[in-house]
This record gives sequence, C-alpha cells and structure tokens, in this order.
Amino acid sequence: MKIVYLDYAAATPLDSKVLAAMRPYFTNKFFNPSAIYLPAKAVHQAVEAARSKAAAMLGARSAEIIFTAGGTEANNLAIHGVMRHYSDKKVLISSIEHESVLAPAHRYNCQELPVLADGLIDLSAFERLIDDDTVLVSIMLANNEIGTIQPVRRIADTIRQVLVQRRKSGNLLPLYLHSDATQAANYLDLHLSRLGVDLMTLNGGKIYGPKQSGLLWIRSGLTLEPLLDGGGQEFNLRSGTENVPGVIGFSLALEMAQTMRSVEAERLKKLQQLFYDRLAKKVPSCITNGSLTRRLPNNVHITVPGQDNERLLISLDEAGILAAAGSACSASDQKPSHVLRALGLSDNDARSSLRFTMGRATTERDIQYTVDTLARLIA
Repeated sequence: MKIVYLDYAAATPLDSKVLAAMRPYFTNKFFNPSAIYLPAKAVHQAVEAARSKAAAMLGARSAEIIFTAGGTEANNLAIHGVMRHYSDKKVLISSIEHESVLAPAHRYNCQELPVLADGLIDLSAFERLIDDDTVLVSIMLANNEIGTIQPVRRIADTIRQVLVQRRKSGNLLPLYLHSDATQAANYLDLHLSRLGVDLMTLNGGKIYGPKQSGLLWIRSGLTLEPLLDGGGQEFNLRSGTENVPGVIGFSLALEMAQTMRSVEAERLKKLQQLFYDRLAKKVPSCITNGSLTRRLPNNVHITVPGQDNERLLISLDEAGILAAAGSACSASDQKPSHVLRALGLSDNDARSSLRFTMGRATTERDIQYTVDTLARLIA
C-alpha cells in the first residue's frame, strides 16, 4: 500500500546528505571535542565550523550560537535563562505557543496574549499588556498547528519603542523578544537583523536534520542563567559533551533548508492551493483554520463539522495517509487543542479538526488521493 506522509510539522526524514555528513562522527571521528590530542582537536574544529555555518545562515556571530538537544531545550533555556534573573517580573507569551514555551513561562508571572480568529496576534492587546515590569516577550514565528506567520518584525519595533519610553522615564529594566522559529526554518527568511529578535529557537528534527538537535541564538550582551551545570561547554550555557554528529547534521540541514526555501515554498504553495481547490469541490463543508494570507505554504488545517477527527485519522491511516489532529507533542492529551480554542473554536469543532503538513516528497497525486479519500470517508 502506498504511504502518503502528511505530518512534516511533527517530524521530517533525515536527508541522505545530512546522514552522510554525520556518519564519520559516529565511528572513526568519535573523539571528545574537549580532549587535547590532535584527532580530538580536529573534531572540535568541525564543531566550530558547524557553528560558523549555522551563524552564517542567520546573519549571526558564531559566539551567539548555542547548540541544544532540540527545540524544547532551546525554548526552556530562553525562558528560564532570562526569567531566573528577573523572577519577580513579567513574561508575555502568545496563547498559541508550543507547550515548551507555555510550560516554562507559566512558572513565572506569565500573561498570555490573545489572538484574532485567524491566529494572528492581537497587536492592540499586545501594546496594552506590556507594562513596566515586562522583561520578556515570546512569540513564535510560525505556528506548528495552523501555520499562521506572526508579524515578528512589527512586534520587535513595538518593543523598541517601549524601551525608548522606559529610558525616558528612568526605567532601566530590559525587554527581550524571543521567537520559536522551529516551524519556519524550511520556508521563511531567518536573517536576524530583519526579524529584530533577541533570542531564537531552531530544531533539527523539523528541517530534515537529526532529532534531538537544535540551537538557541542569543544576541551578544544578553546574559542567561544555564539550565545545566558541569564542564562549561557551549560558552557555559549548555554543559555536557557535545553531540557532535547532531551538531554536524543540524548545521548542514539548516544550510540546505535556507538555501532551497524560496523554491520549495513556491512548489508547496501550488500544492496547498490544489488541496484547497479540491477540498472545495469534494468536501465543501470543511472550514480552513488560520490565516489564508500569512501562512506557511506546507500547512492545511481544516475543521469538518460533525466528524470525529480520531476516527478520521484512523481511517486515513488504514488508507495509507498519515496526518494529525494537532501538535504531536500533545497527541496523547485528550483535551481539545489550546491553539484552536484560542481561535474561538468550540470543543466539538476542535475535535473535528485535522492538520495536513506537506514536505519535500509530497506530490500532486498525494494531494489528490488524500482529498478523494477524505471525501469518501466523510460520505
């Protein structure tokens, strides 16, 4: 039976070129980068070359790149790293953040920013909720469930204006902007000077790199409290022997994703439109969730009123189509998606929703087969 994989937001396959680059560091180049003999120093140089490559893709300095074991660790380092210095202050996050931002943020004085019906941040509420005690704002660049792309540059500009007013009033408290760009790296420009953020999270498992790899970019001059103490690796922010194969694979995957992002985004936009057009003909009752204009090109998220998404997912699986109801990280949670509830969907509609996310191997025939199968199951 043909398998149609449409859950690329949950996991991407490891690119063969990435695997080839990683393989030597599992075998003959296995040395600890902190050791003093020459083969180990060569491994250390490879790690630093990977750091420089990742920095170049972001328009950053090498010393600003902290390699982590994926996006969850990077998000936790960003939130805890700042807020442990300012534990009596306030953190603002969007109501549709990933759980790895929601959970650590709510350990502090946290306030959630509302979103509009299309999943975009309510900018007027954002400006209203920033107060003199706010020290950190965390807004994801693109949502993992509905694909909505947030106006991060505009948010950054607002924060700069707030900082100017603070200085005039004598308030010297910093105000940092963190963005989880985990889902954006395959399709959006990540150049940091154009985004205007202070911290940014990336995850290798979403960009055809190895799972349990990623980074946190930290603007020079920003001091964080480490999550792990030990040997002082990663500029004293992430102790522990480096995951050398992961670092090598992640940096190459990031370079490939950013190099091919424009071409791949255009290809997927056409498949996304095909998906919408075919749904309109075959399943006219379905409703698209999230913004239609500010949206990742690989994301299709729909509600099919009156249908049970768990039953549909099982039936799709039996037909060889692998999709999702929402974030894979909360798939075992029986509660309706917090993202869909933030959009104003009822619990019943949230439980009638499906997420299809396309990737490099997705074809027109895959889309046609998926929509035709979905229409047959609903009928």
